Amino acid sequence: MALPRRQFLCLAASVVTLPAFSEIGRAQAYPSRPVRLVIGFPAGAGGDIVARLVGQWLSDRLGQPFVVDNRPGAGSNIATEAVVRASADGYTLLVATSPNAINASLYEKLNFNFIEDISPIAGLVVVPNVMVVHPSVPAKTVPEFIAFAKANPGKINMASVGNGTSSHVSGELFKMMSGVDMVHVPYRGAPPAMTDLLGGQVQVSFATTAVAVEHIKAHKLRALAVTSGVRWEGLPDIPTVGDFLPGYEASVWYGIGAPKKTPAEIVNRLNREINASFADSMIKARLADLGCVPLAGSPADFSKLIAEETEKWAKVVKFAGVKPE
Repeated sequence: MALPRRQFLCLAASVVTLPAFSEIGRAQAYPSRPVRLVIGFPAGAGGDIVARLVGQWLSDRLGQPFVVDNRPGAGSNIATEAVVRASADGYTLLVATSPNAINASLYEKLNFNFIEDISPIAGLVVVPNVMVVHPSVPAKTVPEFIAFAKANPGKINMASVGNGTSSHVSGELFKMMSGVDMVHVPYRGAPPAMTDLLGGQVQVSFATTAVAVEHIKAHKLRALAVTSGVRWEGLPDIPTVGDFLPGYEASVWYGIGAPKKTPAEIVNRLNREINASFADSMIKARLADLGCVPLAGSPADFSKLIAEETEKWAKVVKFAGVKPE
């Protein structure tokens, strides 16, 4: 039996709008159970503290626990693979970080492709490193340091917290752009690297602000520049490396990602809530205490950052011949 035209049009319209209402309903229902935030670093590390801070915000806003799941090892590759293999339902998320971009070229064989297998949700924060030297180094500015290093090729030891880490590739990018020859000395973590820098066994390091700032203020180390694109408010009188080497930028960043094919409505809802956290006075103050700068933006903005960082560090890894430990 033929349907009256008006009844047919109403039925057709309802069929067309069903997927939209389904997507809205799914986003409103999410989350209905606890969500895991998987991070590739141990509890107490900088990224872990940020993840717990934002996780608590999301728990309060969305009514379900956002639980941090620490899976350290292999420069965050273990944690990343766990998320890549998880269901794309929004209940297993990755605390993505700059090592993910570095590892794409650092490791010859990975069981995943970070750019293709992870859906970017939102940036969290950017944390600059700071170029610090032992007081025995005569240079007080970046140009003076470059001149000193070129006058003493292969005689300056550069400490890092390990091969392929941010502190390492920050220094290698500096070497590549300035043309200086320094000897890389990798350590297993920040404490031994900082101990030897303070003792003068090594002369320079591109250290995290959190580790270096108190030694700078106590005049035990001399800060020459921060590695971010703009000055850091924690050391407002210190210039950026880019002031002297245009285009230099080497910050550590953190963000949230999900397995590929995670529904767009879930990605967008999480993005909105995370960006909203940056307007909260308590969150802003806590991030400032940690030396972090909020990284607000859309999923597309975060995706663009990841792509640019992956391309940049691939060039540095190739230039320096960096190998994983």
